[in-house]
Amino acid sequence: MSLTKPSPALATAVRTPDISTPSPATLPNQNNGNGAEHASTDRLPLFQKVRDYQSAAQVRAMGLYPYFRMISSAQDTEVVMNGQNVLMLGSNSYLGLTNDDRIKEAVEAAVRKYGSGCAGSRFLNGTLDLHIQLEQELARWINKEAVLLYSTGFQVNLGVASTMIGKDEYILADKANHASLVEGCRLSLGKTLRFGHNDMEALARRLEQLPTDAGKMIIVDGVFSMEGDIIKLPELVRLAKQHNAAVMVDDAHGIGVLGKQGAGTASHFGLEEDVHLIMGTFSKSLASLGGFIAGDAATIDYLKHNSRTLVFSASMSPANVAAVLAALRIMISEPERMAQLWKNTGRMKQGLISLGFHLGDSETPILPVYVHDMLKTFQFCKRLEQEGVFVNPVVSPGVPIGQELLRVSLMATHTFEQIDHGLEKFAKVGKELGII
Repeated sequence: MSLTKPSPALATAVRTPDISTPSPATLPNQNNGNGAEHASTDRLPLFQKVRDYQSAAQVRAMGLYPYFRMISSAQDTEVVMNGQNVLMLGSNSYLGLTNDDRIKEAVEAAVRKYGSGCAGSRFLNGTLDLHIQLEQELARWINKEAVLLYSTGFQVNLGVASTMIGKDEYILADKANHASLVEGCRLSLGKTLRFGHNDMEALARRLEQLPTDAGKMIIVDGVFSMEGDIIKLPELVRLAKQHNAAVMVDDAHGIGVLGKQGAGTASHFGLEEDVHLIMGTFSKSLASLGGFIAGDAATIDYLKHNSRTLVFSASMSPANVAAVLAALRIMISEPERMAQLWKNTGRMKQGLISLGFHLGDSETPILPVYVHDMLKTFQFCKRLEQEGVFVNPVVSPGVPIGQELLRVSLMATHTFEQIDHGLEKFAKVGKELGII
């Protein structure tokens, strides 16, 4: 949703709510109970952008606000919202492991042994034997020399891109890359050149514009988080070799979904040796929180000592690390989970298409149901929730204006009965809103 101005469609559809209470910006200074007054922002120029921002308030006034919805249960195929069971079709828990008893037991054991946190960064006092164990197991699994853990996936992309690309060097980035990659590229000292989404001809033209001997890295998502398609990695790798460029793949949505033992996009294409850096997160298939970068030992050692988002951030908590270790071992030992995920994806995808919905070029358990209108997207989301189905609305800046969609994502633990129930609700609401 736009953080500056509402779209024309939304602006014309919203009526100004009848508000009898003055907004916080117009209230007089409030006493906080101990004799001090709250600092007022109503006349400070810096906060003008805050006072001008009305988009969220307008959507709330319509009763369609779809963000920060409160869930009061575990992230599973069904969740509890407002005391009611709701079918979850909007989670990134692709393997359905977030509520697995084995993982919860591993978390409990880690907290008992190590406590609740590390009280420092990996660089100083925050490296546990548990961190080293996870890095070693991840490296063997993803077929790289070394792995480095970060506290979040966002920090990985922010820290790696900004550290690896120096002055007079270049980043070539897909226009549909995740926001964390966008911000990492912005922080680098080099120049970022964007190319059309998954357009290898456009990438080739960009590469041809650059000096042959310049440092350059192609940075892309493996699986694109909104569109659900897969990067054309074989052609990208061919171009990288031709132009002496490094390759980094953000595989946040590829891990647990593609490749041998769920090892991701490079594994899916058999190109692990041709992708120099592989990034992954733990908040999706691996049922925890955090992220990692995998590569050759020398590069990982360089990042250990130069990546600010690692050096100056507290390390992953013992509970998070233990959860990843348990989830990784389950994923490797239970390949039937990934197989079931793809069966579920096929059933939902064919069902949506047969109903008349447009899913674009999705090739994965991420199924974008295109609505092409912001207000209708919010209405669709709200009506599905009223019918007991949770999905995620995606509007600008998550996707370009005119490409608004509902993001459906499947879990290995969904049953066919749940999927068919979801399809029934999509059919009902889609017809009601004139989308199909």
